[in-house]
Amino acid sequence: MKIVSSARLKDEVKAQLVADFPHIDFSFCYGMKEVGEEVQDCEVLLTYGEDLTDEHIKEAKQLKWIMVLAAGLEKMPHEAICKRNIIVTNVRGIHAVPMGEYTLNMMLQMAKKTKTFIKNEGSANWERSVPVFELNGLTVGILGAGAIGQEVARLCQAFGMRTLGMNSSGNDALFIEQMYTEDTVDALLRQSDFIVNVLPLTKKTASFMDEEKFASMKKGAYFINIGRGKTVDEHALIQALDAGQLAGAGLDVFEEEPLDANHPFWKHENVTITPHISGLSSKYQSRAMEIFKKNLIGYLNGRNETLTNRIDLTKGY
Repeated sequence: MKIVSSARLKDEVKAQLVADFPHIDFSFCYGMKEVGEEVQDCEVLLTYGEDLTDEHIKEAKQLKWIMVLAAGLEKMPHEAICKRNIIVTNVRGIHAVPMGEYTLNMMLQMAKKTKTFIKNEGSANWERSVPVFELNGLTVGILGAGAIGQEVARLCQAFGMRTLGMNSSGNDALFIEQMYTEDTVDALLRQSDFIVNVLPLTKKTASFMDEEKFASMKKGAYFINIGRGKTVDEHALIQALDAGQLAGAGLDVFEEEPLDANHPFWKHENVTITPHISGLSSKYQSRAMEIFKKNLIGYLNGRNETLTNRIDLTKGY
C-alpha cells in the first residue's frame, strides 16, 4: 500500500509513521505540485485539502481514502470525490483546546480593555477611568456547538457565564445550558452578551450572520468569529459596529484571506484582527496523527465504517 502526504509534516512525525507502519510505502511531499505523478498510484492521501483539485482526483486511479489534516473542507473537490465514493475523514476536534483558549483570550481582552491599556502604556498615560467589566454573570451564545463550541462553553462556565448554543439538530451538548436551532436562533442572539461563531461553511451557513441577524443581537454585545469568514456578511458587520449595535468584534477569519490591507476592519477601533491563527498549536500535528493512526489501523482491518470523523460530503462536514 502507498500513502502519500502533500502536507508538510515534521521530521519526527514522519519518522514515527514509518516506525509504526513499516510495511507501508510512505511518500512525504509538500503540496500537490510536488506530489506530481505519485498521486497516480497512492491509495491513501494525507492533505490539508486546499490545493487538491478535480484533476488530481481523476489522476488518482488507486485512491480510496483522503485524510484531511484540517477541519474545513470547503476547498475540496466534493463532486469529483463523491463520484468515486472515496472515503474522506478529517481532524475535527483537535482544534478545541487552542480555539477555546483563543476565544477566552479575545473575550477577556474586550472585557478588560487590553488594547486600550497597551496603547496607554506606549504613551505613558496613567488613565484609570477606562470602563472594564467582568465576564461573570454574562451570557455567551455559541453558533456551532460541536467540539470547539463545547470547549468554549466549558471555559465560559468556569468564568461563571451562562452558555447558550445553536446546532442543526437542537440536541443537547456538553456544557450548553440551552440549545437552539437555526429557526429559533434569534432568541439566542437577543440574550447573548457575546456571540461566538464556530459555524462551518456550507450552503446553509453562507452569510448566516447577515444584517437581520446582527440587528437581532443584544445592543452593545460583542461578536467573535473563529469559524469561517464567509459565514458572515462583512458589510453588515461593519454597519452594526458603526451604528453602535455591537460594541466590538474579534475576527480571526475573513471572506477573503489574507485580509486586504485597505479593508476597513484594519482601522476600525472596535475590531481586533488576527490572521487565521486561532486553531494553531505546537501540538497540532501530534493530535492529528493520533486520529490518522487510529483510522489507519481500522482501514487496514477493513473497518471503514468505523473511521473517526468520517465526512458526509453531501453536507460538507
